[in-house]
Amino acid sequence: MLNDPSRKYRPFPQIDLPDRQWPSRTIDKAPRWLSTDLRDGNQALIDPMGAEKKNRFFDLLVKVGIKEIEVGFPSSGATDFDFIRALVDGGRIPDDVAIQSLTQSRRDLIEKTFEAMAGTKTAIVHLYNAVSPAWRNIVFNLDKPGVKAIAIEGAQILAEQAAKYPQTDWHFEYSPETFSTAELDFSLEVCTAVMEILKPTAEKPIIFNLPATVEAAMPNIYADQIEYFGRHIPNRDAVVISLHTHNDRGTGIAATELGLLAGGDRVEGCLFGNGERTGNVDLVTVALNMYTQGLHPGLDFSDIDEVIQTVEYCNQLPVHPRHPYAGELVFTAFSGSHQDAIKKGFAHQAKRNDEIWEVPYLPIDPADLGRSYEAVIRVNSQSGKGGVAWVLEQDYGLKLPKKMQADFSRTVQELSDTTGRELTSADIWGAFQDRYFITKSGRFELFDYAENHSGTDRIFVGKLKVDGEFRSLSGRGNGLMSSVIAALADHGGPEMDIVDYSEHAIGHGAGAQAAAYVECRTADGRSLFGAGIDTDVATATVRALLSAANGI
Repeated sequence: MLNDPSRKYRPFPQIDLPDRQWPSRTIDKAPRWLSTDLRDGNQALIDPMGAEKKNRFFDLLVKVGIKEIEVGFPSSGATDFDFIRALVDGGRIPDDVAIQSLTQSRRDLIEKTFEAMAGTKTAIVHLYNAVSPAWRNIVFNLDKPGVKAIAIEGAQILAEQAAKYPQTDWHFEYSPETFSTAELDFSLEVCTAVMEILKPTAEKPIIFNLPATVEAAMPNIYADQIEYFGRHIPNRDAVVISLHTHNDRGTGIAATELGLLAGGDRVEGCLFGNGERTGNVDLVTVALNMYTQGLHPGLDFSDIDEVIQTVEYCNQLPVHPRHPYAGELVFTAFSGSHQDAIKKGFAHQAKRNDEIWEVPYLPIDPADLGRSYEAVIRVNSQSGKGGVAWVLEQDYGLKLPKKMQADFSRTVQELSDTTGRELTSADIWGAFQDRYFITKSGRFELFDYAENHSGTDRIFVGKLKVDGEFRSLSGRGNGLMSSVIAALADHGGPEMDIVDYSEHAIGHGAGAQAAAYVECRTADGRSLFGAGIDTDVATATVRALLSAANGI
């Protein structure tokens, strides 16, 4: 890298718009959406989609509710042309969906584009030519009048071809390609000239696609460009401003959102941001950002995993595990403090009287996207007691007391450090059963017991295996727990006092079980924790006390 990059690179100039209005606005309605997955996205794939994948992707776009779909570049070759004709001739395009095709401003290419889409109910022809200085001077070697003439000629051919196929409701889109790096006044001049040819109305407006073909400035600059254009284009009510941002600087989504504040009416992009170089704007993220602000985007991502599976299959590109809203790990917490906050957030949410979502670290309810809560908290060496307790509660119905959560989390921490990997729910459950002698034998193992009364005393009489030998134990106390503790102390067990006890049901109905938890303190001040599970709550309590005694 250069010590002084200013010798090679220049800062992008500011837009002269001192009274800009967009910073004080909010997005209060959903835009029109255009998917370019089958065109812009497809041309950026290592292995472009064939007909089977294109049809599958088209069906997905329709299913999620996108009403304008750029289906290809039919003049580029037989694959795109034949696919589009198959959509039209096969009656596969819903009446409320408009297909769109891209074409350069050349007569033969425009004619091929109309031929591909003729016969469908509604179609949009997207005409483009680059207008910025670099393209004029380096790529085309044309002056401004020469570039403007290309756009005018293309618009004239659009009008001519539309008249040739009157059975289709034709709409027009013009793109001053490289808009974001062009002179604003020249872009306006070219677009105005196109309007004069096509004569749009408020009832049938023209779409002006104003692309950040290569993202070269901060997103506020793009917003200024959009607001400036919207203020100065004639007959604004006959114009739809369409935003088409790329992600070269990593701010394509921000540029689109600010562009909507600045007057954009339509958003063009790809699902999960596929596209040339760093990709087009991600329609999923833009839409769900709106959703989290209480504005329905008009698109349905309630089964986000199905959308991911289809897109990954068709594009042969993975959705990153950290991709906003969609990634495998975005609703997952490994950190102990994060897990604790999320666990408390869900508990708080369950008690609230309104539906407003307020769970720490989760800007959207995973259930709204078809994700389960079970996947939210996952456990590794960074996890804490809250995450471990969450897994046991969600998967096994256990509600561990707070101090017991801390006790068991140390066991889980040791297991995670030993294995060096994320722990599964089964790992945690197995460790819990081992730690508290739920399924394995300890020093004290219960086989049967009876509870008798003598005045105000309770007498525990139990058949236990103690140190591998069957014994009959008895103890007297003022309740079941004190009588069990007395029986243990009289037969070589620890002397313990009850510090805390809790119980709850696991499940409902005839098949429900009881879980009991105890915290005991020994004569020398140590804390022992125990858990017991049984169909009978009293038996669960006895098992919990034996569990604590086994832990000494």
